Amino acid sequence: MRHFLASSLLALPLLAASNDSFLLKNVAIHPVSGPDIANGSILVENGKIAEVGAKVLAPKGVRVVDGKGLHAYPGMIDSATQVGLSEIGSVRETNDTNELGDFNPQLRALIAVNPESEHLPVVRANGITSVIAMPAMPGGGMRGAGNTMIAGQAALIHLDGWTWEDLEVRRGAAMQLVFPTIETRSFRMETMNVARTPFAEAKTAYEKRLRDLNEFFESARRYQLAKKAHEPGFQTDVKFEAMLPVLEGKMPVMVNAVRERAIRDAVQFADKQKIRIVLAGPREFGKTLADVKAKNIPVIASPTLALPLEEDDPYDAAFTLPSELYKAGIKFAFGSFNVQFARNLPYQAAAAVGFGLPYHEALKAVTLNAAEIWGVGDQLGSIDKGKWADLTLTDGDPLEARTEVKQVYIKGRAVDLANKHTRLYEKYMNRP
Repeated sequence: MRHFLASSLLALPLLAASNDSFLLKNVAIHPVSGPDIANGSILVENGKIAEVGAKVLAPKGVRVVDGKGLHAYPGMIDSATQVGLSEIGSVRETNDTNELGDFNPQLRALIAVNPESEHLPVVRANGITSVIAMPAMPGGGMRGAGNTMIAGQAALIHLDGWTWEDLEVRRGAAMQLVFPTIETRSFRMETMNVARTPFAEAKTAYEKRLRDLNEFFESARRYQLAKKAHEPGFQTDVKFEAMLPVLEGKMPVMVNAVRERAIRDAVQFADKQKIRIVLAGPREFGKTLADVKAKNIPVIASPTLALPLEEDDPYDAAFTLPSELYKAGIKFAFGSFNVQFARNLPYQAAAAVGFGLPYHEALKAVTLNAAEIWGVGDQLGSIDKGKWADLTLTDGDPLEARTEVKQVYIKGRAVDLANKHTRLYEKYMNRP
């Protein structure tokens, strides 16, 4: 609580002017895309970075912000969350994430994002300026994907704005596919118990779902051909229409696959359907790691601060996975796969550093790598000329829990770091 309160108070002088043009001087700049600048300046004009260097002068009329003693980093990107879509997990009415049906490609997460969600200011107060808002969170539950396979279109959003249009960075960043798996255990809400299904029965159900998935893609291809041929009587279908960017290779498919078998099946499925995929949340690669590298498939790493999948797995399986991805030459980014703990994204990356991941690669995995994976490497992810001025000013390393975030800029606008945590802290500290 003291961390957030101090951040808010120290940021007040920088909030005096609300426009999106300024010169930030006397800061240690960490561009991520290149070498650090020990004492440099960043010129921001109309929300974008105009110049970066050791000697940058402020044009006439542009305000100057002195950041002496502070460090400037690009805003971090959470590549898998439901921030803005889910408020209280156990209260159905506050979750805009549950839809009926196996195939919902026409659904767009962006238009359901709540700009007034209490989670947005909490997350950005820790230096996270953008997130991938997912239509469904794999794993079931109130915020889960249920039986849905194609959950809809994930959106890349900024964490500051009046409306969802203000938040938009890329409305169709990816189509989310929860890949079918053989499930022999399931949780039954009506009995509050874990139900067990015979393997043969579970396998039959899995094979049926896989056939349904392939048939849906084939139907979408037939629709694509019919539309191109201008067939008489052709009628628009919103589901198949939403699949066209996927079939044309313009939109990647974010495939949620955790275990080796699901990953192998997902890679084979992508080859068969000739689509681009991003693997999200894998925990067990096994022999598929080389195949993922050979096919140049990016990965959204699951949280490192997690227990092993099985009781006989190595205790550090989750901690070492990012290092294994790096050594295999696979481009990856981090996702929190969470809402209330999305603010811990930098610490997920930091934990991997202690288990073999080079520091700079950990920083890239929450900034530049994420931007490149989602196709916005020319807009976000590093402090470079021409990109949006998504900046975080800190008193130290942003991956360190003791570091204080002093100020956050999103598209050049200084963002108020006050949030529900700081309000409650102040309220109860001042209790009579």
